Amino acid sequence: MVQQAVFRNRWLPYLLLLPTLIILVLFLYYPILSTFRLSFYQAAPNGLDLTYLGLNNYGRLLTVTIQRTPSGAIQISGDYMLALVRSLVFAGAVVVGGLATSLAVAVLANQKLRGIRIYRTLLIWPYAISPAIIGIIFLFMFNPIGVVSYAWTGLFHVRPNWLGDPIVTPLVVILAAIWKNLGYNVIFYLAGLQSVGGDLLEAAAIDGANSWQRFWRIMFPLLSPFTFFLLITNLTYSFFDIFGTIDVLSGPGPNNSTTILIYNLYEDLQINHATGLAAAQSVLLFMLVAGITVLQFRTSQRRVYYGA
Repeated sequence: MVQQAVFRNRWLPYLLLLPTLIILVLFLYYPILSTFRLSFYQAAPNGLDLTYLGLNNYGRLLTVTIQRTPSGAIQISGDYMLALVRSLVFAGAVVVGGLATSLAVAVLANQKLRGIRIYRTLLIWPYAISPAIIGIIFLFMFNPIGVVSYAWTGLFHVRPNWLGDPIVTPLVVILAAIWKNLGYNVIFYLAGLQSVGGDLLEAAAIDGANSWQRFWRIMFPLLSPFTFFLLITNLTYSFFDIFGTIDVLSGPGPNNSTTILIYNLYEDLQINHATGLAAAQSVLLFMLVAGITVLQFRTSQRRVYYGA
C-alpha cells in the first residue's frame, strides 16, 4: 500500500511553489497580458504615449486588396496576409521535408555497422548550434565565392544567385532550417526504431513481406507517437525559432520572399517602431500556431498507436 506524503503545515506547499509562480508571473503571464493589451493601442516610439485604437491594428493586418492590372493580371496587396501564406509554405516544407529526411537518416543510422555510434553522434551535433550560427554557416556556403557555388559552377557551369533570387533564396533558408533540426528529429526516430520488436519484423519476413512493406506496414505505424510529437515541435520551430537563421542568412529576402510572420513582426517592432501593430501580430501568430496545434491533436492523434 502506497502512503501519500502529507504536509504538516498547510502553507508549506504554497511556499515551495512561490519561486516558480513568481517567475511564471513576471516572465510569462504578465508579458502575455501586456502584449494583448498593447495590441489595442498605437504606441509612440518612446513607448510611453498610447492612443487607443480598438481593433484597428487587427483590421489593418487582415485587410487584403485585390486589383486587376492594365494587363489583366490580378494583383493582391496586403503585406501581412502575404507573409501568412509564406509562413504556411515554409512551415509545410520544413515539417514535411524535415521529418521525411530525418526518418530516412534514422533508418540508415539504425544499421549495425562498425563505428555506428560515432556516426550517430555526428548526426546530433547540428542541433546544438544556434539558428544564427546556422545562418552564418549557410551564408558562407552559398555566397558567390562559397563552396557550394564553386562546386555547382564546376559541375554544371552555371552560378545560381543563391541569396538574390526570390525563388532560390527561400529554398536555401528551408534547407538550412531542416538541417538545423535534423539531429533533434533523428534522436527520437532512432529511439523509436530501436524500440520496435524484432519478432514482428521476422514474422512479416516469414510471411513474404519485403523490406519496403515491412517498413510501411509495421515500422512506420509503430513510430506514430514519435512522428506526432515531432510534428508538433517542428511546427513550433518553423514558425518561431527559424527567425535567427532568416535574419542572418537572407533578411527579408529578394522581393520579401523570406519575410514570414515572425520576421514581419520583427520589422514592424524594431525597424518601423509600430509597437501596437507588432503586438497585434504576436497575438495573431500565437492564435494561429495554437489553432493549428489543436487541429493536429484532433486529427492526427487518431492515427497514433501508443504501446503497440
